[in-house]
Amino acid sequence: MYRIDSVDFFYLAMPEIRDIGDGSQDALLVRVRSGNDEGWGECEASPLVTMAAWCTPMSHSACKPVSASVLGQPLRDAADIARVHQLTRAQSLDLLQTDHLLSGIDIALWDLLGRRHQTPVHALLGMDKAHPKIPYASQLFGGTPQETLEKARAMATHGYQAVKFGWGPYGRASVREDRDQVHAAREGLGPDARLLIDAGTVWDDAIEEAAARLPALREVAVTWLEEPFVSAAFSAYRSLAHQADAVPLAGGEGCHQAHQAINMMDHAALRYIQIDTGRVGGISSAHRVAQEARARGVTFVNHTFTTHLALSASLQPYADDPHAVLCEYPVEASPLASSLTDQTLKLDANGQVLLPDAPGLGVAPNMEIIRRYHQPVLIEVAGRRLLQTSSEF
Repeated sequence: MYRIDSVDFFYLAMPEIRDIGDGSQDALLVRVRSGNDEGWGECEASPLVTMAAWCTPMSHSACKPVSASVLGQPLRDAADIARVHQLTRAQSLDLLQTDHLLSGIDIALWDLLGRRHQTPVHALLGMDKAHPKIPYASQLFGGTPQETLEKARAMATHGYQAVKFGWGPYGRASVREDRDQVHAAREGLGPDARLLIDAGTVWDDAIEEAAARLPALREVAVTWLEEPFVSAAFSAYRSLAHQADAVPLAGGEGCHQAHQAINMMDHAALRYIQIDTGRVGGISSAHRVAQEARARGVTFVNHTFTTHLALSASLQPYADDPHAVLCEYPVEASPLASSLTDQTLKLDANGQVLLPDAPGLGVAPNMEIIRRYHQPVLIEVAGRRLLQTSSEF
């Protein structure tokens, strides 16, 4: 019987980590092996604390290391992945890093099954077809409106039909300065491209701060305002949505389980639910959210700002939805993230992205890049070695 024989972790990091809103500066890759097969996944989380969740000593019956629910488990089909989820969440219920770690493991399990059966992951999920998506070039606001204008012009020159600007100075300056930023973005893109704005939860739950930016967002005809508030601020989202009119709200990347995302759709008046497969519990949880979104008339969108391994994983859960046409596409990733995989999901002649028709995720890490950025980790407690990352690449 096929079982999960091993789970290996690879903590990668740029030589210098800058204090900016760029989550691509480090990475935690997960490799799962079963028999002669292997699969790869990626966690959207701080690598070291997430690795600790794998091996932390048991505190009590509902706070066990995630390894206790994964190693040695059968791995024959999707039902076995679901059972690993149930067991992990039961035995690591009080370990708050569980979902982030489980996300990378889950992605790797789906990738492994796809490779074993020579089938793309979306086909294993029961999808007959993967529809192309319109990528929105995801990047940070410039430090000044002029920098944002130049960045927008560059994206227009590259043929992107949609561009998102976020974080940086937006929401931290005056209303007028924020207005100048979004107008610069629109000027650089031209009138036809979709413009999306990401506030990065900068206002916490301060409705009046977000509402003060709505007139400028209407003037430049944004497709959405993303994450004006933290994910749990349902009433703030709902109140702002009632004032927003032509400015739809998007959110959900902070959700680390399907139930949180479902609650956001039911109580936060979102028009777009954005899910990070490397954070929500993997492909399994993201697929559930995508199905629930479709049933509610909410548009599902991936959240991806890092690697093309993460990008492929994030597109699998809603590949067959012809109405969910947008996908976040990283264009400012670090050298680590942008070079991690030999295969990339490139734009076609129509400026769209299509999942590869290849087994599993259709992409895999470049082992030379892993060697270049690898950070060895040793975790010991009272002289007892709990985890040492593999030197086998």
